[in-house]
Amino acid sequence: MVRIASSQPRKQRKIRYNAPIHVRGSFLHAMLSPELREKHSHRRVRVVTGDTVKVLRGEHAGSTGVVDGVDLKRMTIQVHGVSVKKADGTEVARPVDPSNVMITKLNLNDEKRAERIGVKE
Repeated sequence: MVRIASSQPRKQRKIRYNAPIHVRGSFLHAMLSPELREKHSHRRVRVVTGDTVKVLRGEHAGSTGVVDGVDLKRMTIQVHGVSVKKADGTEVARPVDPSNVMITKLNLNDEKRAERIGVKE
C-alpha cells in the first residue's frame, strides 16, 4: 500500500495518476462483507474478475452483480448489470470505483489468492 503523505489534493491525484502498475493494484481494494470479514480475518481485499459485489454508492446503490472486468489504467471495475443508456439507446457498462462496493462473495479459483486470504480446505 502506498502512503500518500501530502495533504494537498493536487499531489494526491498526481501520485495516483502516475503510480506504477504494481502500486495501482493497491488502489483496487474493496471492503469485505461482515460475514466474509469474520470468516477470513481480513477487512479489505483486492477486487478480481468473478467476485460478487454490492454497489453502495451512486445511482446504482443496492444492486448486486459479478465483476466483469477490472481496469488498471482507470482504476475502476465493471459490474454486471450496472450500465447506463447512451443517447442512441445502447447500453454501456458504467465504471465503478472499488471503494464504492462491498465484496459479498469471493472468487477463489486462483490458488495463490486463496492462500493469501487464508482459505483452508
